[in-house]
Amino acid sequence: MGQALMGRRAIVAVVGLGLLVLVGAWAVSVANALVRLEQDVHEAWAQVQNVYQRRADLIPNLVETVRGFAAHERAVLEEVTRARAAATGVQLGPDALADPRAVERFLQAQRELSSALGRLLVVVERYPELRSSQNFLALQTQLEGTENRIAVERRRYNEAVRAYNTRLRVLPGAVVARVLGFQPKAFFEATPDAATPPRVKF
Repeated sequence: MGQALMGRRAIVAVVGLGLLVLVGAWAVSVANALVRLEQDVHEAWAQVQNVYQRRADLIPNLVETVRGFAAHERAVLEEVTRARAAATGVQLGPDALADPRAVERFLQAQRELSSALGRLLVVVERYPELRSSQNFLALQTQLEGTENRIAVERRRYNEAVRAYNTRLRVLPGAVVARVLGFQPKAFFEATPDAATPPRVKF
């Protein structure tokens, strides 16, 4: 009788140990999947920053080209330069993506730069000789391409965030995510005027 009881206890212990190993392996699998999804978000964010930086890098050449034809439009040129400095001054590392306010600050700086560029483009309309300049036409093409890349990379980022955030909320994996401290990431939100796309025609 004592041996039967000991045998049962051994079986219960082995089954319990097996269950613990299975649960541990499952938790590790969920954690690894979350790490991969989070890395996808960080990679997508790096691409977003790259295209915004590309736009910022084009602006000094654009401002100088416009200044060559329309030097007396100093206020608009200075506004673009200030907005560019502000936009490049707002840095947002991957760790800050869980803070919607930090993402909003970054987006607000980029919106202000887009707005200043829009005002510059209105000024350009007054200068036909500027609009026909080869240098200006090349910058126009690069800026249009960059704006398209920004839209594509923002969409890819939102897709990566959606996949990551969904995995954080799906049970039972959500328990592992909570225990390990994974936080949801912020999406790029559409602005109120998003229905009217920015015009980058010169």
